Amino acid sequence: MKRHFKLVRFTGLACLTVLVFITAALAGPPLICHPFDIGTEKSLPWSGTSWNLSGNEGYETSHLVQDTLDLLGPKTPVIVRMETLRRATLYANKDPLAAKALLTRLHARAEAAENTKSKDALAMFDFGYLVETYNQGLGKDRNPAVGVDGYASVRKALALRDSDPEMEFAAALITLGKSEAEHQEHVRKAMAGAKSDPLLSRNLAKSFLGNEKQSVAEALAKK
Repeated sequence: MKRHFKLVRFTGLACLTVLVFITAALAGPPLICHPFDIGTEKSLPWSGTSWNLSGNEGYETSHLVQDTLDLLGPKTPVIVRMETLRRATLYANKDPLAAKALLTRLHARAEAAENTKSKDALAMFDFGYLVETYNQGLGKDRNPAVGVDGYASVRKALALRDSDPEMEFAAALITLGKSEAEHQEHVRKAMAGAKSDPLLSRNLAKSFLGNEKQSVAEALAKK
């Protein structure tokens, strides 16, 4: 139990660091610390405020893999997938076996998708986004995705989805503070697509990492 609270406290402090040094793109892990607005859509159980990173204390992580897979259906919006994988990563931080099992299942699904004629872009996206979320949310000694390039899988998914604006939003967050040219291109496409995507529009207008003075759109577009 003590170890669990240490892990939650560490991640919480990392998120608070982001608030203090908000102008530094690499000050903290946005894929972990920034909760997404999913409206009334279903995701993994959660309780408390946005900054409560322990999730639902009564949740059994032995169910994490199957619960996550069940939520990542073909009709689940990309932003809901992003929030589900964010929550899954925080739960996985408490259960290394579940962390590895989830990564293994999503990797197998992504590989199968690449080897079929009707390639499943969502399967590729889920694996790539989980990798990037693990890389931000799990320590190297607990991260089974160390050395894996999740962004490459997200780019493959984008190529198949004809620049899906919600995937572009995910890619913009992944590349924040990294490749400037690629990042700005993802931001541009996400902003353009938000005009016809209410869920994406709400998420771009939301305060970034709890900073009321800066929206997500402003943080992403800032050079």
